[in-house]
Amino acid sequence: MKTLEFHRDQTSDRVTVTCADGEVSVHSHCGYCRHCAGVQVGKRTIPTPQRQVLSGVRQGVSPEESLLNAAIMFNTLVRDGSAIECSDDAGEGFSSMYRY
Repeated sequence: MKTLEFHRDQTSDRVTVTCADGEVSVHSHCGYCRHCAGVQVGKRTIPTPQRQVLSGVRQGVSPEESLLNAAIMFNTLVRDGSAIECSDDAGEGFSSMYRY
């Protein structure tokens, strides 16, 4: 497990990390990557809300509203956080968590 520190652009509120794919947006890449294990907020690592919702989807719960709420919560965690916990030790880069 590796920690990817946030790089914040103060003029556009863009948050990026250096991933195997290069410099990527946390909001559009990490939030939907199967390697994203959580967001570091202070001394704690909070699990990715999308991953928690997907476990409920597999159990038959309606996914649309739950996934939207999870994405909003992820953005809130990124706003307050300082880094992403990434399980991509092999250096594969982005891999969608929504693939079957």
